[in-house]
Amino acid sequence: MSTLTTDTPRTYELGDRNEYPVAASTIIYEGAAVGENGSGYARPLVAGDTFLGFAEARADNSAGAAGAVNVRVIDKGKIKADISGLAITANDHPPVYMSDDNTFTLTSTGNSLIGYVARWVETGVGIVEFCVALVSAAAG
Repeated sequence: MSTLTTDTPRTYELGDRNEYPVAASTIIYEGAAVGENGSGYARPLVAGDTFLGFAEARADNSAGAAGAVNVRVIDKGKIKADISGLAITANDHPPVYMSDDNTFTLTSTGNSLIGYVARWVETGVGIVEFCVALVSAAAG
C-alpha cells in the first residue's frame, strides 16, 4: 500500500461498543454479561466463557439460526454490581469474575474474569471497571 495522495474518508466506530452474532435459539437480555460460546457466537455468559461485554439491549434470536441477530455490547466502562464476598478491603482492586450473566464474584475458580473492583460502595456492592481488551490480554 502506498501513502495517501488524496483525502480518504474512513468508517470509524466511536465509543466503547461492539456487536457480535448471537447463537441460535438464544435470548440475551439487556444488562446481561455476554460470553462467547466457543464457536464464535454470543450468548448469556456461562462460567468459563470469554467475556464480550454487557448487552446494551435485548437480542432475541430465539427463533433464528446462529448469527441471524447481533447483540450490541458495551465493552468498556464501569458498572455498579452486587459482588459476592465484597468488603471494604476491596479498595485494593481485586479481580471480579462472573459465574453466569448476572452473578458477580471474587472467586476465580471456573468463572470468567470480567474486570476489577474500581471502588467499594458498601458491603457486597462495588463499582467494577471492565474492559474486554484488557481482560482478554490478562487471560493470555
